[in-house]
Amino acid sequence: MDDLYAINQAKTEYRDAFNLGDVQRILALANPELVNFSDGQPSEFCNGELDAFEIRLKNLFKRFTAKLTVIVAEIRIKGDVAYDYGWHELTLTPKNGGQPIYRRERYVDIWRKNQEGTWKLWMYMDNQDVADPFEPGATRRDA
Repeated sequence: MDDLYAINQAKTEYRDAFNLGDVQRILALANPELVNFSDGQPSEFCNGELDAFEIRLKNLFKRFTAKLTVIVAEIRIKGDVAYDYGWHELTLTPKNGGQPIYRRERYVDIWRKNQEGTWKLWMYMDNQDVADPFEPGATRRDA
């Protein structure tokens, strides 16, 4: 399978699993040595164990129904390592009632191909997106 296609397929699987709240499907996409730098969360260095990541996901899906939209800006492949970046638009609807929470985050994924030839999520980082300070039609000045 073409590597670009395989990573796109993995991103689609991640989105679908997230929207279903399927923790095991998400974990199946992760490298056991996942480094997770999620915005607003402690840094996570899994070192062969995805337990903390699993607990965080279970707690999230216990409290919320999630709707994730993935906007991939680019995927670059360099041998057995690849990265993609873009935006995640996430709506979390509380299961016990209340107003949905909307977040738009910038993300970077780093993927590593394992010995079986499967791409696994190796590093993840995101932070809250910031609106462009320039209005539509405005021009930027050189610094």
